Amino acid sequence: MKRIASLFWVCFFVAWSCASQEFSAEQQNRNAIRVCFYNLENFFDYEKNPAKNDGDFTPEGANHWTKTRFENKAKNIAKVFVAMGQWNLPEIIGVCEIENETVINYLLHKTSLSAGKYEYIYYESPDRRGINVSLFYRPDKFRIINSYPIAIKDSLSPSFKTRDILYIQGVIVADCEDTIHLFVNHWPSRYGGYAVTIDKRNLTAATLRLKIDSLLLINSSARILVMGDFNDFPDDESLTHYLRVLPDTVNYKEGNLINMMFPYLHKNNIGTNKFQQQWGILDQFIVSSGLYYAKSGLRTISTGIIFSPDFLLDDDSKNMGKKPLRTYAGRKYVGGFSDHLPIYIDLKCGE
Repeated sequence: MKRIASLFWVCFFVAWSCASQEFSAEQQNRNAIRVCFYNLENFFDYEKNPAKNDGDFTPEGANHWTKTRFENKAKNIAKVFVAMGQWNLPEIIGVCEIENETVINYLLHKTSLSAGKYEYIYYESPDRRGINVSLFYRPDKFRIINSYPIAIKDSLSPSFKTRDILYIQGVIVADCEDTIHLFVNHWPSRYGGYAVTIDKRNLTAATLRLKIDSLLLINSSARILVMGDFNDFPDDESLTHYLRVLPDTVNYKEGNLINMMFPYLHKNNIGTNKFQQQWGILDQFIVSSGLYYAKSGLRTISTGIIFSPDFLLDDDSKNMGKKPLRTYAGRKYVGGFSDHLPIYIDLKCGE
C-alpha cells in the first residue's frame, strides 16, 4: 500500500510540474493569471510612529533600521516578485507584515515593480505592532468592484487587537470577465504557545467563514480565493473545523473549501516557514468549489506552489539543511528577504 501511495505522489508531482511549465510558456496569454502571497517579515519604514510599536525599526532602535536598509529590503522584495512572474510581473499579489502606505508606494514605484504599474488596496488595522495586509494588482488584468477590512472582535476580550482580514471583490479582465472574491489574511501569531493562542485563530477563522457563507448563500458557485499566513497548518482545527477547509480533495462535501497546499502536507524538508528543524506550511491558498471544479471560465490550473529558488535560502548550520534567508539573524543584519517563503497559484480565464 505504501508503494502504491508513493507512486501516486511521484506521478502527481510530475504532472504538477508539467502543468506549471505549460503555464509558464503561455504567460503572454491575456487569460493567464498568477496570484502570489508573501509574508514580508517586518517591512517597516525607518521613521518612528508614536501610535505604533515600531521603535526597533528606526536608525536609533535595536535593529538600527536605516534608509539604506529599508531601500535594500524593498529591492529584495521586488526581485522576488519579478522572479515569480517569470515572463510577466504577477497580476495579483497579497502581502502581510507591511507597515503603511509609505512602504507600499516605495515598493511599487521606486523598484523594478514600477514596470507593472500596480495599484493597491490597503486599510490601517488596529494591530499593536502596526503591521498590516495589502493587495497589489495590475489594473490591466484586475478591476476592483469593492473592498473593505473585516475586523476580528472578541466579545470576551474587548481589548483584543489583531490584523483585519482584507476583502476584495473584483473582475478578471480577460475573455471570461468573471468575478472573484479575494481574502488576504494574517492570523494571530503563536507567540506564547499554541494552546494559549489557538482561540484567537479559531475566532478569526469563524469570522472569515461567516463572510464566505454569506457569499455562497447568494451564489453557491462563487469563485473565492483565500490567501495568507494563517499561523496554523492545513490540518489544524482553526482551518479544518472553524473555516471548514479540507486538507485534500478526496472527501469533498458541499460547502467545504479546498486547501491548495495539500500536496505539501506531511512532506519532510519543505514548507514556507522553518521552526528549529521543522518546516511548516503556514502560508496557504484556499479556494471554493466554484473555482476549483469549474470546467470553463475562471478556474485553478495549478495547486499552490512554494517558490524556493536558491537566492531565497540560506544554509542552516544549527539544524541542518536550508532555511529562509532573513533580513536579520537575531539582531545581526544579513540583508536577506523574509523568514517565510512566498507562494503562488495559477488561474486561467476562458477556454
